[in-house]
Amino acid sequence: MIEIEIPGFRTFRFQDLVLDVNGTLAKDGELIEGVAGLLKELRAKLNLHLITADTHGKQAEVDRILGMKAAAIPHKDQAQAKLRYIEQLGADEVVAIGNGANDAAMLARAALGIVIIGPEGAAVEAVLKADAVAPDIRTGLEMLLYPKRLIATLRR
Repeated sequence: MIEIEIPGFRTFRFQDLVLDVNGTLAKDGELIEGVAGLLKELRAKLNLHLITADTHGKQAEVDRILGMKAAAIPHKDQAQAKLRYIEQLGADEVVAIGNGANDAAMLARAALGIVIIGPEGAAVEAVLKADAVAPDIRTGLEMLLYPKRLIATLRR
């Protein structure tokens, strides 16, 4: 669990981290450099969940590198599938990280939504629904590992 008190905003108690894969953790189906190590650190504090439609057909290799199995979502209605996934976990204790329009509902519903402006960019809808914006996935993951960065971003 990670607990973070944001002055003037709220106290978060996170149990789960839900991560979109393509465009967030991976570029063109290949894991972004530095992600595996950061996820290993976070795994000691949070339950990690990868969700993907495996757009590039390379998820098995990402799973192998990370030592975990991504949850497959259908190619149709991805936004609803992602939203249902975090609601089944208990969205009030979930951090969600993504970049696409199909991540917007998940980012809005999670206790904390972090949008990544990575190598694919980010959908405006996702940016508007997120609580925080990070220029890349490493920075987004580090916000959870080094909470003072998140506090500096969200305090009122």
